[in-house]
Amino acid sequence: MVESSRRDKVRDDRAPRSGAPSSPDKVQEEFKDEVVSVGPVSKTVKGGRRRSFRALVVVGNGDGRVGAGLGKALDLTDAIRKGIEDAKKNLIDVPRHENTIPHEVIGRFGAGMVLLRPASPGTGVIAGRGVRPLMELAGIQDILAKSLGSSNPYNVVYATVEALKELRSARQVAELRGKAVKAKDAQESEVSPSGTA
Repeated sequence: MVESSRRDKVRDDRAPRSGAPSSPDKVQEEFKDEVVSVGPVSKTVKGGRRRSFRALVVVGNGDGRVGAGLGKALDLTDAIRKGIEDAKKNLIDVPRHENTIPHEVIGRFGAGMVLLRPASPGTGVIAGRGVRPLMELAGIQDILAKSLGSSNPYNVVYATVEALKELRSARQVAELRGKAVKAKDAQESEVSPSGTA
């Protein structure tokens, strides 16, 4: 009898409680994903060609966190799943000023080069197919973007990620310079859409 009651206690402790904090899987459910590019790839082996798929996926929470990942598998759905997992491992925080970015920046990856420029309210996301999903999933609503290098979607997406990594808010720049900034001063010192301080 004593052993059975102990077993019941153990089972009760393992069972999820309604008031318990959510698991890490539920925290990650807030991320949305978008497939940017899918395509077949083949590897020549002794017996012929082995066909598989690769998928470039972008994930973000719509509030300043975004990432991109690449997945490869024999099945397309597995490739997309792997791409989502890879993107969640490579999340970055994107500093924003209202609904745009704080300043102009150029990102480079391989032969890809992407220019990101802040835009005035109401402009919208003016960007190509590689840049647009990243901006929308990062929560940036007004931006001007131009791809200046390779049009390969992989290079464009990763160049955009590199550009977003280089963004700094006024508060971060002030801390690097060793200056104290009040909340009001930080808002006023953000770069305007025209690119001037």
